[in-house]
Amino acid sequence: MPRRARVLLPGHPHHLTQRCHNRQPCFFQRSDYIVYLDFLREHSSLYGGAIHAYVLMTNHVHLLVTMDDVTMLAPLMKGVAQNYAQYINRRLKRTGSLWEDRFHSSPIIDDAYLLTCLRYVELNPVRATIVDSPARYRWSSYAGNAGLAADNLLTPHTTYLGLGSDPAPRFASYRNLFSEPLNPVHLQAIRSAAAGNRRIDPA
Repeated sequence: MPRRARVLLPGHPHHLTQRCHNRQPCFFQRSDYIVYLDFLREHSSLYGGAIHAYVLMTNHVHLLVTMDDVTMLAPLMKGVAQNYAQYINRRLKRTGSLWEDRFHSSPIIDDAYLLTCLRYVELNPVRATIVDSPARYRWSSYAGNAGLAADNLLTPHTTYLGLGSDPAPRFASYRNLFSEPLNPVHLQAIRSAAAGNRRIDPA
């Protein structure tokens, strides 16, 4: 059966997920996370991708990205995945696949709903019970978006900038978004859209 074609919408952010082969780990030590983020920075610059959020979990990654040219989304993800896999294979003296053969993507058509997706991405470690607060997880964009630490990988989306005209109130407004748990309906909508490579519609 042929694969379902991706839905790519120019000018819209896309939620991207990529999992390791057979759900095995792909990050093993601190330097691995750093190397992946370096490759992401390099290729997002090369292909014109604005990174709004990310989280690196032990065996998968989530990204929120807007592309200057949406057709460059696949080359961006391919470049990061291939470079990182080559790095891991060299470091661990292994061979074979690291990632599943295809990343998943879903465009976000409602700019306001982007805030829900930002929370979804950055709350992954909390839902996985790794930490009790997104601020306690080092390998995500939460600290940068919440104003707790500088993160030069991030490019703020206009919806995020609309949370406040100045950085301090914007950061406070963003942190306040995390005071309530995500709506289970929204959670399911995001997961279903990612699995089906289709757009995320507000529930």
